[in-house]
Amino acid sequence: MPVREMIDTYPADINLDRGLIADAVQTLIDCAQACTACADACMSEQHVDQLRKCIRTDLDCADICSTTARILSRHTGYDANITRSQLQACIQACRSCADECAQHADMHAHCRACAEACRRCEQACQSLLDSIS
Repeated sequence: MPVREMIDTYPADINLDRGLIADAVQTLIDCAQACTACADACMSEQHVDQLRKCIRTDLDCADICSTTARILSRHTGYDANITRSQLQACIQACRSCADECAQHADMHAHCRACAEACRRCEQACQSLLDSIS
C-alpha cells in the first residue's frame, strides 16, 4: 500500500492522524477513478443527453478528489485552514455527485458504483475533517 507507506515514512511530525490521512488519500484516489470512469461510461450510453449533469458532476468530483489527495499528501508547512477548506469542498462535491449518480443507479451500474464510492469518500473526508482542531 504505497499511500500508507509514504505517509508512514514522512520524517517529521504530522499534525493529523497518519492512519486517517492514509485512509482518506486512498479513498480520494479511488473516488476520483470511479468518477472518471462513470463519466466516460455515461458518454457511451445511448441516451447521453439525459446524463449531461451526471457527467459534469462526475468530472468536477474527480478533479476535486484528485486535488484533495495531493494536498493531503503534502505535510511540509501544513496549514489547517487550507486542509479544512479543501476537505469541506470535497465533502460537498462527493455528496453532490453521489446524489446525482443515485438518480441513475437503477438504470446504470456504473452510476450505482460511483455513488457508493462517493459516499465512502465523503465519510473518509468527514472523519479526517472532524479530527482537525
